[in-house]
Amino acid sequence: MVSGITVCAVCSSAFASVRIVDRPPANQVNVNYVGYRAPLRPLSFIKLPVGSIRPEGWLKKFLELQRDGLTGHLGEISAWLEKKNNAWLTNGGDHGWEEVPYWLKGYGNLAYILNDTAMIAETESWIEGVFASRQSDGFFGPVNGKDGRRELWAQMIMLWCLQSYYEYSGDPRVIDLMTGYFKWQMTVPDNLFLEDYWENSRGGDNLLSIYWLYSRTGDRFLLDLAEKVHRNTADWTQPSSLPNWHNVNVAQCFREPATYYMQTGDSVMLKASYNVHRLVRRTFGQVPGGMFGADENARMGYIDPRQGVETCGMVEQMASDELMLCMTGDPMWAEHCEEVAFNSYPAAVMPDFRALRYITCPNQVVSDAENHHPGIANSGPFLAMNPFSSRCCQHNHAQGWPYFSEHLVLATPDNGLAVAMYAACRTTMKVGDGTEISLREETRYPFEETVTFTLSTEKNVSFPFYCRIPSWAKDAEVRVNGKKVGIKPVAGKYLCVEREWSEGDRIELHFPMELSTRVWQVNKHSVTVDYGPLTMSLKIDERYVKKDSRETAIGDSQWQAGADPEQWPTYEIYADSPWNYALVVDGKGLPKDFEVVRKAWPADDFPFTTDKVPLEVRALGRRVSGWQVDNTGLCGVLPDEDAPKGRVEDITLIPMGAARLRISAFPQAED
Repeated sequence: MVSGITVCAVCSSAFASVRIVDRPPANQVNVNYVGYRAPLRPLSFIKLPVGSIRPEGWLKKFLELQRDGLTGHLGEISAWLEKKNNAWLTNGGDHGWEEVPYWLKGYGNLAYILNDTAMIAETESWIEGVFASRQSDGFFGPVNGKDGRRELWAQMIMLWCLQSYYEYSGDPRVIDLMTGYFKWQMTVPDNLFLEDYWENSRGGDNLLSIYWLYSRTGDRFLLDLAEKVHRNTADWTQPSSLPNWHNVNVAQCFREPATYYMQTGDSVMLKASYNVHRLVRRTFGQVPGGMFGADENARMGYIDPRQGVETCGMVEQMASDELMLCMTGDPMWAEHCEEVAFNSYPAAVMPDFRALRYITCPNQVVSDAENHHPGIANSGPFLAMNPFSSRCCQHNHAQGWPYFSEHLVLATPDNGLAVAMYAACRTTMKVGDGTEISLREETRYPFEETVTFTLSTEKNVSFPFYCRIPSWAKDAEVRVNGKKVGIKPVAGKYLCVEREWSEGDRIELHFPMELSTRVWQVNKHSVTVDYGPLTMSLKIDERYVKKDSRETAIGDSQWQAGADPEQWPTYEIYADSPWNYALVVDGKGLPKDFEVVRKAWPADDFPFTTDKVPLEVRALGRRVSGWQVDNTGLCGVLPDEDAPKGRVEDITLIPMGAARLRISAFPQAED
């Protein structure tokens, strides 16, 4: 996709130029950071090395909770991370094949971002195990396939861990190991390559690592290997079907054709990734929060907003959005990543980040340890907040916030910088001719409307500064050093200010938030309320009940002998207030007589709880008496549109991400 400049103005006094663009031009090569090497198509955005961005505000608080909670202590809990006889530390070890790299790719990046010396040392102990596992033919890591065959899925994850470690350390052993490993992959016959289900579905992750290495070494055999990987990976280019409908696979694998497009330039490949993203949402994603109903696998007939998605699926979708953003520059991917990050993912974990649940739903009125099959695809306790539970989400959740943090500020091909997703942070990076700058972003977005950037530089430097204007921000304003820019920002595009920047220069963005609604026609014309990037949910009184994590864990869970369930309890969550409301709407489809109420910012900088969230919407609702918990123990499917509704009552809506019990898709009611 080619950059499109739609408006341009030159203001000699304040700016060299201000322009509105679809995305940055990709006809230059960034001299400060490694993008994709020709003949690969250039990246629209280049991720900075891990550690360049230091989050602040609520995002820093989230990362600290993650460090002090489940992510940071999972090595003391999960049996899969036990070091004795671990498959990543011991030749022939019997556990941890997938779980170690799943956890490490988030844990390690969290360590680098927070500059936590103890966590970095722990990360490096595992990385050293990886180096020690190398074999003479180039293969590394455990053997997990049937009959001793080398199944490659876990290695794909560990390659990402190694890439982050290289960004942090510059250790040349990473390049050497990856080169040898990919030469070994070239020797595997096609009929034995990427055979098994997971590696076959997820070959796109291998492809990304090949391009990462090629862009650093220029070894031409890697392009041949990329072709081999693509032709042996499941076909995600089908127009109206998918290789499988597993929720994590869909969220993770839809990007593979777009990744291969970076080598071939074949627009069919790029369009295929967009098609899969839209295809699954046309049927299973007619719900708020950015995800889709696939509580393991998407199933025909299970499209109601009471269907959920794995926590794994959420973080993989966020990662895919970030990668698609860098490859295409399309601001839609940044906006979608924010939708999942702000509205779906926060509610999948306990407020203290010491437990998570496997499945989270847009309409969810119970979070217990009961078996809800067939309402949920799998049989077992998939809704409880359990730190001992599962082999995948328990470990893979760790990547969500670290990867999001790493994409807050990006380098552009024209030696500038771009901000496509917003959260408070400090960034150190090189721009223009290689001048190092520091950029501080101050904001309480998505809860507030203003974002301010302050530049620090030892010398004046010229470069372009791109910022995404959200599609919902119809009357956005941009000021530089207090002066409004000479062009009206355009929602859904980037505004670029290019000039000679000096110490203390400031850019102020103002994104006015308005209440709006979405109607889900295929789901009985249910309605969702949005306020800027936040989706609103019914405020339900949540009652937390402590349980023994050993007795409420999913069947394939395993924990270490010393893991104390008193220190790491499970919590079930029950509704202590009515939840079966239809939303009263006016003639414009907006909540009747609504009022947006802003409250004090929480003292602990953590806004994602029902009692501390700083934003509410007062609205009106009518109880739907026939809408109850069904025979599977789940929130019943949405009632028919003509279902009897009770008297008008006052109700309160809060941001969906703060609501661990929620009604986010409402039946409609008249006044």
